[in-house]
Amino acid sequence: MNKSRFTLHILAVAVIMLAAATATQAQATRTWVSGVGDDVNPCSRTAPCKTYAGAISKTAKDGEISTLDPGGFGTITITKSITINGGGAGQGYGSILSALAPQGVLVNITDVNDVRKSVKLNWLDINGASTGTDGVRMIAGNTLHIENTFIDGMAGDGVDVAFSAVNNTAFSMRNVSIRNCVGAGVKMNANTTGTVGFSFNGIQVSKTGTGIDAQNGARGTVTGGTIALNTTGVSVTESGSDAEVNIVDATITGHVTGISVGAGARARIARCLITQNVTSLTPAAQVDTGNNNTIMGNTNNTAPAGNPFPQN
Repeated sequence: MNKSRFTLHILAVAVIMLAAATATQAQATRTWVSGVGDDVNPCSRTAPCKTYAGAISKTAKDGEISTLDPGGFGTITITKSITINGGGAGQGYGSILSALAPQGVLVNITDVNDVRKSVKLNWLDINGASTGTDGVRMIAGNTLHIENTFIDGMAGDGVDVAFSAVNNTAFSMRNVSIRNCVGAGVKMNANTTGTVGFSFNGIQVSKTGTGIDAQNGARGTVTGGTIALNTTGVSVTESGSDAEVNIVDATITGHVTGISVGAGARARIARCLITQNVTSLTPAAQVDTGNNNTIMGNTNNTAPAGNPFPQN
């Protein structure tokens, strides 16, 4: 009898260990997708999945989904820290067609055990086909990085980083092109007393409602790049938390208003070309400068009248 119980106990332990091992194998640090893959596969390099959604369930927190070849890999909801690499370096872009979808990529990380709450998107092509709402939407998380990515054809915003509760988020973009969006190219809004700290380097935003819409709590810097042919180039507004935007070495052209700053908010510009807009800046008193910008060729060449600072 005792021997039978002992045997059953050993079998039970073995089953538990096997289940744990299976679960561990199902959560690989790196997984793979391919245009000819299948989501029933383990998402290994030799047996890749078909979609990012299929791969994410088999990818461990803080892991990475890599793309073997060009293909359409579907929309995705991200609820844990992860990197999605669309596969540059000659392999083409990982395509996300988000036609009729609320967003191409939704970031919603609320797990208290996920310390980083960080997402990196690299080498993606997100196409709303004029019916998808937002390209990338973040409603919860700590950090969002977008690099080497195209976002096109959204009925809403190209990128929407907004929160309904207090949150402090870091948001960066490098070498990102956003175009043909009915809403903003980039919209940031911390909503309450939180902040969205942002850093954009070499971004291109064109043919949207507002190129960069920095609302309540958005504070950061745009370096380099071109903001062109939107209704408004850069808009800075606040209601409960300071909004401040620094713009350095950028071209702002082809708008009704180049830079628009709401009450209490602030914009600072250095070495910018602001041209071929109807109005360059409004109100000029809320734009600070080092007097080292080129503002000409606008219908109304309003010059910065905020606080000047010494040039170095």
